Amino acid sequence: MNEHDTRGDTGTVTGVDPGRLDDQQLMKELETIHRTRHDTLLYGSNDALRAHNGRMAQLEGEWLRRNPRRAVAAGRTREGARERGSSDAAAPGG
Repeated sequence: MNEHDTRGDTGTVTGVDPGRLDDQQLMKELETIHRTRHDTLLYGSNDALRAHNGRMAQLEGEWLRRNPRRAVAAGRTREGARERGSSDAAAPGG
């Protein structure tokens, strides 16, 4: 086993502990896992999807831990979505 790999409860390799990644490495891992998400959901085995879910949660959790004051776009909140929905309904053809 590579010294940077960790193993989950089932003994499968889950990757480098996110806490050991530098910011650039963490972002690269996040970009990769988000890019592969759709195919894993559609075509991966249940075990692959479970592993993907776990790894994504680890990586995202670490990113959120490091960035507690991240910028949040108003349109990405529930209130912002409601405002978008009401303006869409009022728009011609909406």
